[in-house]
Amino acid sequence: MPRSALERRLFENNDRLKRLRADLSVAREQVAFLDAEADDARLRALVSETPITDAEAREAQRHADAQRQQLEQLAGSIAELEREQDALLDRMTAELT
Repeated sequence: MPRSALERRLFENNDRLKRLRADLSVAREQVAFLDAEADDARLRALVSETPITDAEAREAQRHADAQRQQLEQLAGSIAELEREQDALLDRMTAELT
């Protein structure tokens, strides 16, 4: 692969990594918030012992779990891009020597 193509892919990869890391930061904040909301809902359900509060607690936990899954997907995407970046850098280094 020509060096210019490698450099272009590295720059594109770097831009995607920056965006995904920013998204990951936001997702972490959202998980923390939704976990706190789920804990509060669970506590309200324990205190009131009504079917409505139990349903609200389950719904809050589902939201927190869904956001946590999104967080894990973002982390996986970042890891994949980092591996790709390492491979591109290795190729570039090999071509220079």
